[in-house]
Amino acid sequence: MPGGHRTAGARRPERVAVIGGGPGGLYAAALLKRLDPDRTVTVWERGAPEDTFGFGVVFSDETVGGIENADPAVYAAMREEFVRWEAIDIRHRDRLTRSGGHGFAALDRRRLLALLYERCRDLGVDVRVRTPAPSADRLALDHDLVVAADGAHSATRAAHADVFRPRLTTHGCRYIWLSADLPLDAFRFEILETPHGVMQAHAYPYRPGASTFVVEMTEDVWRRAGFDREAAEAAEGAVGAVGAEGAANGSDMEAVTAATIAACEKLFARLLDGRALHANRSRWQPFTTVVNERWRHGRTVLLGDAAHTAHFSIGSGTKLAMEDALALAASLREQPDTETALAAYESERRPVVESTQRAALASLEWFERLGSYVDQPPTQFAFNLLTRSRRVTHGNLRLRDREFTDRVERGFGAPPGTPPMFTPFRLRGLTLRNRVVVSPMDMYVARDGVPGDFHLVHLGARALGGAGLVMTEMVCVSPRGRITPGCTGLWNGQQEAAWRRITDFVHQQGGAGGTGAGASGPDGTGPDETGAGGTGAGGTGTAIGLQLGHSGRKGSTRLMWDGIDQPLPDGNWPLVAPSPLPYREGVNQVPHALRADELAQIRDQFAAAAERGARAGFDLLELHCAHGYLLSSFLSPLTNHRTDRYGGDLAGRLRFPLEVLDAVRESWPPDRPLTVRISATDWAPGGATGDDAVAVARALAEHGADAVDVSTGQVVADERPAFGRSYQTPYADRIRNETGLPVIAVGAISSWDDVNSLLLAGRADLCALARPHLYDPHWTLHAAADQSYEGPGAPWPTPYLAGRRPPPTGRTDAPKPRLALDS
Repeated sequence: MPGGHRTAGARRPERVAVIGGGPGGLYAAALLKRLDPDRTVTVWERGAPEDTFGFGVVFSDETVGGIENADPAVYAAMREEFVRWEAIDIRHRDRLTRSGGHGFAALDRRRLLALLYERCRDLGVDVRVRTPAPSADRLALDHDLVVAADGAHSATRAAHADVFRPRLTTHGCRYIWLSADLPLDAFRFEILETPHGVMQAHAYPYRPGASTFVVEMTEDVWRRAGFDREAAEAAEGAVGAVGAEGAANGSDMEAVTAATIAACEKLFARLLDGRALHANRSRWQPFTTVVNERWRHGRTVLLGDAAHTAHFSIGSGTKLAMEDALALAASLREQPDTETALAAYESERRPVVESTQRAALASLEWFERLGSYVDQPPTQFAFNLLTRSRRVTHGNLRLRDREFTDRVERGFGAPPGTPPMFTPFRLRGLTLRNRVVVSPMDMYVARDGVPGDFHLVHLGARALGGAGLVMTEMVCVSPRGRITPGCTGLWNGQQEAAWRRITDFVHQQGGAGGTGAGASGPDGTGPDETGAGGTGAGGTGTAIGLQLGHSGRKGSTRLMWDGIDQPLPDGNWPLVAPSPLPYREGVNQVPHALRADELAQIRDQFAAAAERGARAGFDLLELHCAHGYLLSSFLSPLTNHRTDRYGGDLAGRLRFPLEVLDAVRESWPPDRPLTVRISATDWAPGGATGDDAVAVARALAEHGADAVDVSTGQVVADERPAFGRSYQTPYADRIRNETGLPVIAVGAISSWDDVNSLLLAGRADLCALARPHLYDPHWTLHAAADQSYEGPGAPWPTPYLAGRRPPPTGRTDAPKPRLALDS
């Protein structure tokens, strides 16, 4: 075959083409050549060896260790160039806060490229600089493998977009990559509050006496500060000097950024202390996240920024690209043929990259909302910044810098030796002994809406398990408001009495010292008028909350394990909704669009259920306006197409939920808290957004809501949630810090470390967990034991005291008997 071309299934690629001479492409070339010296490896780089964007490159200790194992020569050369530090400094409102124990290594990007070029030459790699690469299709004709390391603007990816299926998302901040003659000894975040808005600098050393200096701000702040005009005027001058094509390619970029550099030197004069800023192909730009559904096409494979990008605020794209190169080389060595190796490479790297991108997105969005955090106390602000990506937690920081986390805990108000999650929290007349909530979980085992022994044991077990608040499943306000025939209700006296049996148990047995029905009421003098137990101000037992809802268009379905969201095989009841839109077209029935008189009837059903809930002894009521059920479907533009006063803009879509909230607040005792659960985003184009959620939360607060329980999605069947650890908490965070309203955070919060971190950072007031409490009903008590906490925030029920420490395990670590003589 011409040029030694072989089939895609060849055992080992003998001819390799690499498009792009950045660190990822060069490192891949060096590793592939090192592993097989007989292999022909060619790199095409259209620029000069010293051409690069940016200044410093940051590596984690883990990545450095991988480089050392893969190619000791490259590691040794990099080690000589590294600048190391372990502290992070955060200046916020004239106060500098330092957190230590982090550990970073960085080096000059130009030096890294030079080292990799030298290594490639030593190994015999053919590096063709100032030479545009042929297309990947052309290279694949006479090469066994084509590595497309051609960056975030990859021509290879664009040429085969139908295969790679890229998704590019442009974000809301502008940033520019500069350097400063600044001898920093820590990673520095400089927060600047200006008349135009909040700006920040991310700075870190990359060689002695020099630091990378990234200036970032939201788009609107950037425009108000005039940077858009400066950039446009400078770009016009550059076009006149070098031509449109040269300016577009970054030629004469020093001229393009001259005005910006002068402005940034003035803005950050305190940190720079007279030192200069420098550009290197620098320009203002928004960050673009690159995601590809596939990374390979035939014998072509994407690597580094061509395959994925991650925001600079959590690390380096260079780090990810070099890790890609290492995984690709290892897969080609380990697997029997090229096709299998490329699949193994993508399978290995994709979960790592996706995890990194989730963390990067959380960090990026935190900086987009930076203005909502600047009023936090400096120490809490610093903790919030450090934990923004959810990768660094309270537990991590406590190991790295105990003194810093002690200061954060004191500022939060945690007594000495008390984890943040075990500090009390008050809503109206209810004081919760800790910040853990057992999230509402539908059980689908009721008969005619009546909760039975299963509900008593289920909710009672979680109450005994130490949570501050245990929530019921969604309790329906009418028979036609049920999701399934197994849903509970509160539309008659029999149901009320059954619930009273459960609340009595929770109040009487749910933790040492709890006040139950018939014990002290909220004023501490005796039972309150309605017979509610509650913990009251200063009570230490578990509280129990009632979630009220109506299924709307998602009703009349089978039990979850018989087919979630599937209609009943028989006995279906008619559905109602704001608009005649089925949940799943062709699957679920078309609901009836509610008339004004029917809306009034449903509003009254909610109010009547609230009255029964108060008599049944619930301490807190939550109105369910989330997950596509009736009230939620009024809020979303995807499910509410009404043209009357209950539809249209957000104010119209809010009208009926607010009428229900008003009626429930009127029926619910004034000393007891009322919360509302919302879906803060529909996870679907054209649906409700985070901006809407903030406006909804403000309206709810104006109508008497004491807190918002912030969930997301489940409104439309074709949603595309961005699942991940604590993936819904940024929405709670935003609502809390933009409105000042207390929030309950939910969504894949799985560890007590997550709970402590969210609370300390000021992103939530309470944390609701569902599945962890199914796995372990005593999750809260075990969290206390794991943290060596035995205070009033998590008292063990007296009959359980003997089990508050883990039982001993089998003696697998005991000394082994000698059974043989040494020879």
